[in-house]
Amino acid sequence: MTEKSYNPKDILERLQKACIDNATGSSSYETYEEERSSALSNLLLSKMLPDWVVGNRYGSQYWNFIKSKFPTYKERRNFIYNEFSPIFDYIEKSGIYPISESFEELLKVCNSPNLEIVWRKCIERRINDPEGAITSARTLLESTCIYILEMLNEIPDKSGDLQRLYKQLAKSMNLAPDMYHEQVFKQILSGCGTVVDGLAGLRNKLGDAHGQETKQVKPSKRHAELAVNLSGTLCSFLISTYEEKYRN
Repeated sequence: MTEKSYNPKDILERLQKACIDNATGSSSYETYEEERSSALSNLLLSKMLPDWVVGNRYGSQYWNFIKSKFPTYKERRNFIYNEFSPIFDYIEKSGIYPISESFEELLKVCNSPNLEIVWRKCIERRINDPEGAITSARTLLESTCIYILEMLNEIPDKSGDLQRLYKQLAKSMNLAPDMYHEQVFKQILSGCGTVVDGLAGLRNKLGDAHGQETKQVKPSKRHAELAVNLSGTLCSFLISTYEEKYRN
């Protein structure tokens, strides 16, 4: 049996099919309920699903809704396709990368509403608000460091200096490069520090957290994607390391 994919687009396709099949008498109520639950558990999709999907928890409720709204199968199919189309457009145009999926799975584990909110801002701003996305990417890394340090019962450095905060975390989690003899680990962990420095500098130069000069260069979508993906990747590594070393 093929394992289900939990890519946002695949989840949405399964839910759309379940809605159509149920609306045309081709599937059980349980299938609709299962796919609806799967979509709602996805951080991205849960914010975008049509109200009638969110409101109709059970297959029987959904069936009563759709049959009373449209008398023919054709009308029901067209309605469902039209309702799901904007969500598919967003996913395809915004480019939901693997980091989005893996990081959202980690967010479920750590159960931090604050991290979820900041990550959502990263995703939502990445296309149409590059400056905001860059600022959110830096905030995500800062919030992740604070979250882990607090979980380790330490008092985080809240001076606003991201590099200092990350060094505190790296020392607490034994991730500082000078703690290792193997050159490959030194290089990788030094690279993590370079990413932190880069995100801090990028936010100061291209983000929207400070006043900007009239002729200041404006970041593009690619700059925002770089910042969000770098931050997401590093935060995923930090949270995964914490979960493996200190929670298991």
